[in-house]
Order: sequence, then C-alpha cells, then structure tokens
Amino acid sequence: MMARAVPQFALRPYLEQDTPLLAEIFRASVEELTEDDYTPPQQEAWASFADDLEEFAARLGKHLTLVATLEGSAIGFITLDGPTDIGLFYVHPAAAGQGVGRMLYDAIEKLSAARGVPHLSVDASDTAREFFAHRGFSPEQRNSVSVGNEWLSNTTMKKKLAAKDEGAGP
Repeated sequence: MMARAVPQFALRPYLEQDTPLLAEIFRASVEELTEDDYTPPQQEAWASFADDLEEFAARLGKHLTLVATLEGSAIGFITLDGPTDIGLFYVHPAAAGQGVGRMLYDAIEKLSAARGVPHLSVDASDTAREFFAHRGFSPEQRNSVSVGNEWLSNTTMKKKLAAKDEGAGP
C-alpha cells in the first residue's frame, strides 16, 4: 500500500441515499464557515433549510447535482439549477481549502461550456463572494433574502463563458 501526500477527490452524480449526509454537510458548512459574515440567528435560519430531508432531497434531485467524495464518502456538493444558475454549493468544513470547491465548480463550468451555455450566475453568500470573484465572476447586484425571521444578504454574480467553437476540427 502506498501513502498519498495529496488526498484523491472524486466526483459523481447525486444519489437519493446521499441526502442525510449532504444535509449534514450543508448545516456544518453554514454553521462553521460563515460565522465572520452572518450572525448566529441568521446562520440557524439558513441551516434550517436542510431540516426537512424530503424537501432537501427533492431540491437535490430536481437539478443537476454533483457530489465530491474522498475515499467514497461525500465531502461536498454543487447544484446547477437550470442551464445557467449555480444553486447549492457546500463543502464540509474539514475539507474546506483543499481544492474540493474548485473541483466541483470546475466540473460545472466545463459541463456548462460544453453545452454552449453563455454564462453562469450565482447568488453568492458574503462568505463565497471571494471564491467566485477569483474565478472571474463579477458582481451584478446585492440582495436581501428573507429566511424564516431573518434577513440574509448575498450578491448576484455572473461570469461569461467562452463561446463553444462550432467549427473546430482535429
């Protein structure tokens, strides 16, 4: 057996049995990674979105959802809600900063570009704004979203994708 210096992440499609673990990842990510940008009541209102597992599973199953794994265990996920909109995008705090988010995002961008999608957009949390800015997204507008009894701010950001080259040959 050989030791690995770098963890080997993999991608796969969402499976319904992933729902409880993805809900845990969602909650842990909100609770542990957003504390510099949101208050505890805002975090709790946001995290409560994953409390109803049936509704959470329906959301994940309705859209293209990719799951990042490490040795077969889910550690993050991303959804593409329609052809241009990144919806849910969460990485477990223990895996944050190790390239999992980059791998998930890159897969969605490559897939979208191959489909000829003109742009991607996301309502980025204040915590995620820098991640998207580093990937070429530009802010379009600030939003205030009512979640439970709390108001959360985010920023709609957009990135133009390169046009698919129709005439390219070998």
